[in-house]
Amino acid sequence: MNFAGIFRAFEAAVALREVARRFTAPTPPESAAVQPPPAMAQSLAGQLEAPLTNVVVAALKEAFNRDHARLELERAQLEEERRRAEHALRQELRRQAADRELARLRLLAGVSLVGWIASVGMLAAGLAGGTTFARVLLATGWLLLLGALGAAFNAQAQLGMPDNDRWVATPAAQASLWLLIAGLAASAFSLLAS
Repeated sequence: MNFAGIFRAFEAAVALREVARRFTAPTPPESAAVQPPPAMAQSLAGQLEAPLTNVVVAALKEAFNRDHARLELERAQLEEERRRAEHALRQELRRQAADRELARLRLLAGVSLVGWIASVGMLAAGLAGGTTFARVLLATGWLLLLGALGAAFNAQAQLGMPDNDRWVATPAAQASLWLLIAGLAASAFSLLAS
């Protein structure tokens, strides 16, 4: 609120009222003929006070209206800042979720690759060279591990798409996990079957 303007308007009204009182106040009687009748003095004071009162009221209304408009503007600005902050927070949370999902997919791809290399090493070392069933299980494990690696790369590509609003595990990411588990299991069973 603009209290300085309100106080100035109030002081002006008080000063004008004092001038009106001095003008209408009884003075020491010099002569009875010089003094105006009291009814006439009061009507003159009333004529001066009414416009002054209207001016003061109008000034106060204008000051209150200005302050109300300023407060509404400040409230709207605060609401806009709050909305922007909430939007920035949502964007940051989405970015963090995408980073976590991307790290998980990279881990799945790395483990799939290491599992596939280990199963190739098992074949090269002759650990799974006993039976045909063991070799079929090892080949199935290779395919499943390569499928897990491909699904992890596919899920990473889907995660990077600009229209992807879902920062949760996509079907390719879920398939990558299950293919990895199945491929590791098939490779391990090929060792047991040999």
